Amino acid sequence: MRLVGRLAVCASLTCAVSAFADSLDERNELIHHFVTDFNANPLVADCAAHGNFIASTSTAFDHVEFPPASFDPTHSTIEPWNDSFDEKKQRIKVDNVVTVEGQGMPKSSERDPTPLKFRCGYVGSQLLAFGWNDPVPPLRAQSHSTRSTKTKHGAKTKSSGKSGSGSKSTKKTSKKH
Repeated sequence: MRLVGRLAVCASLTCAVSAFADSLDERNELIHHFVTDFNANPLVADCAAHGNFIASTSTAFDHVEFPPASFDPTHSTIEPWNDSFDEKKQRIKVDNVVTVEGQGMPKSSERDPTPLKFRCGYVGSQLLAFGWNDPVPPLRAQSHSTRSTKTKHGAKTKSSGKSGSGSKSTKKTSKKH
């Protein structure tokens, strides 16, 4: 399974490298557009362009639209940070956290645009961390309907993947209100 996973990563990296030059040019053009046409701060423009790229890789969105109002102080901020970007996987220390709002345009024209908020962590002008309110949950390991697990004493048990135990409790509890 590891070999299959590694091959898949290699194949996706090969495709990514060939598309990288095109996407880098598109990103630079988008940043230039935001800065020159909307008077956006370069960090806010960079965060918006990165958000557009990430959202376009989602199964939900084709692209993100950033109207001129996305770059005003009520829809974008640059906050001095000097701390970890977040307390999860991106604990990297950043100097500034930039936020910018846009509208996620769905791949299906039958759905309405989705308000999106992008958060980017920078050291100087270098983007080091990124987060957004992605409405599509990340892929996680699927629980199977039946699986074997070991108890703490080493005995194997079958689990249905549902919470709770298979036996019914006869103990009743009551709450006083």
